[in-house]
Amino acid sequence: MSASRYKAAGVDIDAKYASVRAAKEAIRRTFTKGVLSDIGSFGGLFDLEAVGAGGDILVASTDGVGTKVKIASMLQRYDTVGHCIVHHSINDILVQGARPLFFLDYIGTGKLDPGVIAQVLEGLADACQAAGLALLGGETAEMPGMYPDGDFEIVGTIIGAVARDRVLDGSRVREGDAILALPSSGLHTNGYSLARKILFDDMGLDPSAQPAPLDRSVGDALLAIHRNYFDLVHPLLEAGTSVHACAHITGGGLFDNVPRVLPEGLGAVIDPEAVARPKIFDLLVEAGSVPREEAYRVFNMGFGFLLIVDAAHRDALLAALRAQGEDARLCGHVVRGSGVELAAMPS
Repeated sequence: MSASRYKAAGVDIDAKYASVRAAKEAIRRTFTKGVLSDIGSFGGLFDLEAVGAGGDILVASTDGVGTKVKIASMLQRYDTVGHCIVHHSINDILVQGARPLFFLDYIGTGKLDPGVIAQVLEGLADACQAAGLALLGGETAEMPGMYPDGDFEIVGTIIGAVARDRVLDGSRVREGDAILALPSSGLHTNGYSLARKILFDDMGLDPSAQPAPLDRSVGDALLAIHRNYFDLVHPLLEAGTSVHACAHITGGGLFDNVPRVLPEGLGAVIDPEAVARPKIFDLLVEAGSVPREEAYRVFNMGFGFLLIVDAAHRDALLAALRAQGEDARLCGHVVRGSGVELAAMPS
């Protein structure tokens, strides 16, 4: 089939490569010492020895930003979602103690707009460069009929490394361990389907609206960049063994993510009011009449990342985090049992 017939069928190969060319220099800026290949190769080559990861355990994760991309399309602001998928992925492997090495992206769309894709790729590249993470490769696919015009999907795969004796697998967690919370910046990359229904379908809001109690527009609150906790947390992991486990609070909220890092026979009691919630959550819960249990499962409700630590070291760890300007809070403790109980902490 000729290129012109293919374009008539809805796929523009030239547009695909134009979007990659537009972001080429931004992508090359992410290349670290480990990168052995250039843009356009069929596969990315990476030398673990060159970045001091020879002999380490590799940690891999794949995820997406979900329907947050619909908010980006509504506001025609496409760079922040690139940051979000990179930060989300870094946090996921940080849970097991890993530092990020390289990243691969996949962007699927119905009708490819080179300008939009270039913005997404530049956001991805900027986030990777800031994190010292190589954007090693990726794929942009135009699939008419698969996605409505204007819609697209972003998926990222990250590879990191951790020394064998530094792997966090939950086995160190003990009854009585303290749980520390690092706050989120907003919804991060979860709960957007419910948020869109409440704000746009039920309330009929425009993204530029700023209803109480928000301190910024709905669109700005929803596009807030998913936080990257690596620079705060990884130095603590490297310093010793007082951090027994970590949890990234993503889809499933506190109820589903905390038990993933707890050994059999242990549960957690967490104070739901321990963190200062971004105001978007109060609007969603009140306007959408979302029950508390559902709210803390669909949304992160202000809990971005948790550290499960030796209770004897909790104050020192809190002080270290706060010294960096972080609003870290003691939010709970590990108990005999299973699952997560939401309960106020004793005064």
